[in-house]
Amino acid sequence: MSSIAIIGDLFMLPEVFQEKIEAVCGDDLDIRTMQQKWPDEPMEHGYAASGMDGLKEYFGEPDEIVDFIDDAQILVTHLAPLSRSMFERLPSLKFVAVSRGGPVNIDMAAAREHQIAVVNTPGRNASAVAEFTIGAILAETRLIRSGHESLRNGEWRGDLYRADRTGRELNEMTVGVVGYGKIGTKVVKLLRAFGTRILVADPYVQLSADDLNAGVEQVGLDELLARADVVTMHPRVTDETRQMMNAETFSQMKPGALFVNTARGPLTDYDALYDALVSGHLGGAMLETFAVEPVPLDWPLLQLPNVTLTPHIAGASVRTVTYAAEQAAEEVRRHLCGLPPINPN
Repeated sequence: MSSIAIIGDLFMLPEVFQEKIEAVCGDDLDIRTMQQKWPDEPMEHGYAASGMDGLKEYFGEPDEIVDFIDDAQILVTHLAPLSRSMFERLPSLKFVAVSRGGPVNIDMAAAREHQIAVVNTPGRNASAVAEFTIGAILAETRLIRSGHESLRNGEWRGDLYRADRTGRELNEMTVGVVGYGKIGTKVVKLLRAFGTRILVADPYVQLSADDLNAGVEQVGLDELLARADVVTMHPRVTDETRQMMNAETFSQMKPGALFVNTARGPLTDYDALYDALVSGHLGGAMLETFAVEPVPLDWPLLQLPNVTLTPHIAGASVRTVTYAAEQAAEEVRRHLCGLPPINPN
């Protein structure tokens, strides 16, 4: 009988992993579980912790994790790290399922050298982030944040009804979507329901026939920035996209345009964004991800009145939990049945 170690946390609950695995594999399994304290306690974001070279966004002490996994052949986890030295201490481990879009908490080169299969759950939170993005755009375009903050401060902003200050509807606006992956495509689909003019910039993919027929345009980044009333970010972080939104690209955006980042902090030069907002070139911003997390209390962008901020929660939904656990469970089932994985790395 294969032994399965499950390391969950307060978001990806270990009992949900177990429930989904037993639903597709039966309950005659040797399963043990551990619950970590994330997100009540912060994860490790660094790249240079001793013995953890190349790993990021992980949670847990290596010795404690190795002791828990012990002789298990299968590990299902969310944030637990696996470094080269940890793999060397886990000779029984053969299969790892990571319930996130990318296994950044795993040393993949070491996993391959030890002939350990690693799978992940791409798109697990695509719907959650896409819905959140629409909410973020509406919070800015319809002055939801401004109205809320004024009332909380005891001020009735009747002036927000003035034609020169009130919000705009999405059906009269152009939204630029940067990145046309699993999340970007869902954002486009949702925006289409509002009657929005939609521009997409992504040099590595082509628009679907359905989006083309609906009038979605694929353009270069420069044209998107020049035409869009709202720019929303959805690419992966690569050497090419890191700080792709900087002083130069912000200057190319329309005066008064809105900037939304529900993707990743490293896509944006936040000092340049601060300057663009303070100068009045940009009308506002909605930021969900940051270069440093948690955000320092004295971070300048926290003080600006034309910025909405949330603590990296766009992908956090109950459905994300169950969907990711279902994907991981199916990968475990396939492994136990000798079938190839759906999402190998």
